[in-house]
Amino acid sequence: MITFPDSRGPRRRRPPLALLLQPLMLVTVLLAAPSLQATPAPAPWTTLLQRCVMDTRDGHSTVVDYDCFAHARDKLAAYLASLGEVNETEFEQWSREARLAFLINAYNAWTVELILTEWPDLDSIRDLGSLLRSPWKKSFIPLFGDTVSLDDIEHGMIRARGRYDDPRIHFAVNCASVGCPALRREAYSAERLDAQLEEQTTSFLADRSRNRMENGTLALSPLFDWYQEDFERNWRGSGGRRGFLARYAGALGLDAAQTRQLLQGELRLDYLPYDWSLNAAGR
Repeated sequence: MITFPDSRGPRRRRPPLALLLQPLMLVTVLLAAPSLQATPAPAPWTTLLQRCVMDTRDGHSTVVDYDCFAHARDKLAAYLASLGEVNETEFEQWSREARLAFLINAYNAWTVELILTEWPDLDSIRDLGSLLRSPWKKSFIPLFGDTVSLDDIEHGMIRARGRYDDPRIHFAVNCASVGCPALRREAYSAERLDAQLEEQTTSFLADRSRNRMENGTLALSPLFDWYQEDFERNWRGSGGRRGFLARYAGALGLDAAQTRQLLQGELRLDYLPYDWSLNAAGR
């Protein structure tokens, strides 16, 4: 290392240029890096969910106390407002998991708000639609500087091809109906998203009111029919929809022979009726 004379005493060593620039480089990196801290805190949503959502007796689903949400509507409104403050540029800097968790939380929270607009004078979310427009196509959600619908969030953002490509989201988004997968009693988070989606999927498939063997046929929730393309195209394993179901053979209660028949295309698939009744507690 080069040394320089110092008339006031012993010669001193000058710090290398790289060392002098380190603080500036650190600031630059911090400013340029995507900020995971910018995501709206999910804690308020978790607090509401734990207070107003209850597990069913079998543990595979939940019911919603909409009176509870109605009494805490100011807190729900504050959480929804925090989602609306996120701009698209900021959103795109987040990790894949943070973005997907944000969208699932937004869909579920805004669905609750939609129910509250007519609560308690409705028996199904479909009562909020009309002959010309379903409730999912209503544009009432302020998001990314635009006004969007629930369909925009689910089909245009969450299910957009090449974006997230994870069919397990169908067991996380909740349409406020008995036939839907459970409204989870905690917000989705980037840190735990994979485990949360796995828990939702396993629990839904283990629910015999929604998925079961009947007279040699695997009777499934219509979700597997409506979104067949997602399970065929986006499953990260092999075998498409049947491969997806075989992965969860234990949850479905399938034995080894039935699982083999499923994978070989020899096990018939059918679909159970979908219950559009409101997932309200006490009904």
